Amino acid sequence: MTTTTTPEETGAPAGGLTTDHSRAQADGAHSHGVVPQGSRAERLTSFDLADIPVPTGREEEWRFSPVARIAPLFEDRLVGQSGGGDVRVTVVEAPEVSVEIVGRDDERLGTAGKPGDRTAVTAWNGFEQATVVTVPREAVASDVTSVRVEGSGDTPTASHVLVRAERHSEAVVVLDHLGSATLTETVEIVVEDGAHLTVVSVQDWADGAVHTSSHRARIGRDARLKHVVVTLGGDVVRITPDAEFTAEGGEVEMVGLYFADANQHQEHRLFVDHAVPRCKSRVTYKGALQGEGAHTVWVGDVLIQAEAEGTDTYELNRNLVLTDGARADSVPNLEIETGEIEGAGHASATGRFDDEQLFYLQARGIPEIEARRLVVRGFFAELIADIGVESVEERLLEAIERELNKSMSAIEGGGATDAEGVA
Repeated sequence: MTTTTTPEETGAPAGGLTTDHSRAQADGAHSHGVVPQGSRAERLTSFDLADIPVPTGREEEWRFSPVARIAPLFEDRLVGQSGGGDVRVTVVEAPEVSVEIVGRDDERLGTAGKPGDRTAVTAWNGFEQATVVTVPREAVASDVTSVRVEGSGDTPTASHVLVRAERHSEAVVVLDHLGSATLTETVEIVVEDGAHLTVVSVQDWADGAVHTSSHRARIGRDARLKHVVVTLGGDVVRITPDAEFTAEGGEVEMVGLYFADANQHQEHRLFVDHAVPRCKSRVTYKGALQGEGAHTVWVGDVLIQAEAEGTDTYELNRNLVLTDGARADSVPNLEIETGEIEGAGHASATGRFDDEQLFYLQARGIPEIEARRLVVRGFFAELIADIGVESVEERLLEAIERELNKSMSAIEGGGATDAEGVA
């Protein structure tokens, strides 16, 4: 049996009325009776540029994207970060972790999967040297490893980072994107048997930056990956994380937080491939939007293949629209090819402040501006606490406060209205 669900099935109107889908248990497979347009398993992946043409914007994977603004990264000849590009990668590693700069012929590169869209394949073909971060077998890192990706111009550039957690190791790696850049990036993540790895990718670009990044992860037997994406800055940011289980007992937790301002486009497209039995995945993404032309896109694809009996998966996306003129698109897709599962489901909601929450707070003497701050902080609080990296959590709280100052200024000027709230 194959089942695919999309927002069109919910009957939700444009503009983001709250919609929810309940959890489906093994004895009741998730189905709305809609014939899928095609399985995610059939998506073309290739290292060859000729196999993945330049998109027009009409393709499913590009229909929400501002392709004209991303177009410089579709070119077949990009500058590698060490060959005159405007991007530099530096690493401050934990004592137990090793870092290497290798050529593109290193046999470890390309083992986490093949590129699945145009910017992913140009990133693969454009890099000259790669940064390889290795957590040795059975090592437990005593500190966070920080990978700083810093831009200083707008030359279209390709970059490649590989993070490997060898058998039974544990580590936290933070990728921090700063400055100004036009960058397409590959982040490979390999979590070997029994390893526990946390990878946090922060996109805190300056205004005008264009960034696409393909994260491809392979998760071994009884291995655990926590994958965190935080998107704050830049003009256009498009992150496409893929996670594939290679043996039983693997777990992945994918966490995302984003805050889009006027004219920013932030897009997160996830794919979790349950190809083997008895693995677990959890996806939780939350975003806020404010300002004219702010646009966020979240697409969550989960595929449970016929062989993946005993799968346990759930994905959740929430969006909070703070001002008029902003738009959030949320598309959860669940494709099931076996009924022998522990559970599978998804939930998606987009809306504005809840009038009842505001009334409750104001009735207790809290001014409207502060009440709105409390609602937004509460919206993000649990997710921030779940990141598990104190330095990132503190930085996020500061960034959210800065963004709130902007929206509160708009409200004080009479530029916002209330509507339906997020469940």
